Amino acid sequence: MRALKHPVPSDFLLERILYALSDPVRLEIIRCLAAVPEASCGELDGGRPKSSVSHHFRVLRDAGLVRTRNVGTTHMNSLRSEELSLRFPGLLECILSQG
Repeated sequence: MRALKHPVPSDFLLERILYALSDPVRLEIIRCLAAVPEASCGELDGGRPKSSVSHHFRVLRDAGLVRTRNVGTTHMNSLRSEELSLRFPGLLECILSQG
């Protein structure tokens, strides 16, 4: 399985983060990840097709919102809340408090 790329916090762009969170599916994934330390893609797919879920996780990873690690054939995901809070203090908390 190929290694997944994750931006360093200094490369996080507000525009990418807001774009990633503008989709209801991705926002739902972030809300779920905020409640747990880590979850597999299968636990967060909501019954959606694998190709669609893969796309959503790629957008979230590219924005810096999610860290994905390989455990065998499973992708385990975690919210990069500490890194996001250092780069954009209060942003994630504000977004998660809405809704």
